[in-house]
Amino acid sequence: FQRIHAIFTLLKFQSPCKVKANVLLPRLYRPRHLIPFLNSYNTTMDIIKIIHKKRDGGELNSEQIKWVIESYSTDKIPDYQMAALGMAIFLNGMSNLETIHLTEHMLDSGICLEWPQGNPVVDKHSTGGIGDKTSIILAPLLASCDFRVPMISGRGLGPTGGTLDKLESLSGFRTDLSEKELQNIVHTVGCVITGTTPQIAPADRKIYALRDVTGIVASVPLITASILSKKLAENLDALVLDVKCGSGSFMQSIDDARHLARSLCSVGKHFGLQTTALITDMSQPVGKMIGNKIEVDESIQVLKGNGPCDVRELTLRLGAELLVNCGNDTTHDEARKRLIGCLDSGKAYERFVSMVHAQGGRLPLPKIKNNFHDLVSGTSGWISRTICSRFGEAIIELGGGRKQLHEKIDHTVGIEILVRPGDHIEKNQPWCRILYRSKETLHRAKEILNNAIFIDTKEAATKHASIATERYTSFEEP
Repeated sequence: FQRIHAIFTLLKFQSPCKVKANVLLPRLYRPRHLIPFLNSYNTTMDIIKIIHKKRDGGELNSEQIKWVIESYSTDKIPDYQMAALGMAIFLNGMSNLETIHLTEHMLDSGICLEWPQGNPVVDKHSTGGIGDKTSIILAPLLASCDFRVPMISGRGLGPTGGTLDKLESLSGFRTDLSEKELQNIVHTVGCVITGTTPQIAPADRKIYALRDVTGIVASVPLITASILSKKLAENLDALVLDVKCGSGSFMQSIDDARHLARSLCSVGKHFGLQTTALITDMSQPVGKMIGNKIEVDESIQVLKGNGPCDVRELTLRLGAELLVNCGNDTTHDEARKRLIGCLDSGKAYERFVSMVHAQGGRLPLPKIKNNFHDLVSGTSGWISRTICSRFGEAIIELGGGRKQLHEKIDHTVGIEILVRPGDHIEKNQPWCRILYRSKETLHRAKEILNNAIFIDTKEAATKHASIATERYTSFEEP
């Protein structure tokens, strides 16, 4: 009977036996050269059933999700099948319980950091937006307020930029720290910004890279599990989340943003993590600069007490949430004043310099030697709105973002925004400046940016959008 089962399997016919071949067949009937084939065959059959179940709107249980995460992490499931499952999740979603299981097993794929008794351990994470650079500012700012900040960040996903890509424009800056290096820098400096290690949520590291190139970035359960598996591994006391909403984010509508904010807070609550989510505007870029190096330049200006008002205000709002949630200040106004003091005194910038040096980076940033080209308005009027995602798409065409999984990026290209929605503009007035490497990439970027802004003959009712529109927490009703 066992020999018959093996023959059916080798001939790729359905075996009359329902038991897995690698469980049923003793070693005597499994020659060494056949074992990889049999194991591959069974793995394929299992993952296909799970893909079918999710494709048809079914709910996966904890054991199925655990098996998928473990199998993909150990290369037993190929990328194309994981991408198929990811697309099924993207299209059909996951229940809150499924998302909790997914987060749990992605977390369990690695280790959790441990901290000695001391100052609160906190972090911030953004769901991604155009020109979003607040992490670079907030980590040293919080450290200057006596918090410990082990910020594990990511790379660019789709048209949105990644914090690690930006910081790597600093010569020598390392984003591949080990857990021991990460903990030592937090102990000596107070903050660190690095990528995930092979031991911290390694499953997320693989899935995160796959999502970027398979069109499944904007999935609420996948975003929730990705963010919280890393943040839970940091062993935090409190977490603040910046959930972007608008044309320059993954969450295009307010309903989608609310869904994500509630999902993050609900799953955070399940794991006992004090979580706050702010829904913030992404109908226009954050700040004036878009691109890796020039965003670091702009961040440094804010850390020195200057910089664009919207970047500064958003950073203060996010930071104040953590100061209040950890009990360091009783009101948001008190927290805000304390944060402003650290920015204006240069204390936050000093902490940033210490972090950069501790991670092997060098300051100041070298000057950009790229060519530049100004785009001018074809008519007079008021800027009524922008399609924010176009700026991110243009950065990718310039070489500052990725189209393929392992592409290198050009840290020096970028776009400077010269006008904002609500501003008046004259005919032939420059509205943005493009920093580019080649005329070919410039041409592609111009084609995209020509449709990025809209000009109206009537003055806009409001000049600029609000920083934060709604607030959700894991410990009280919104």
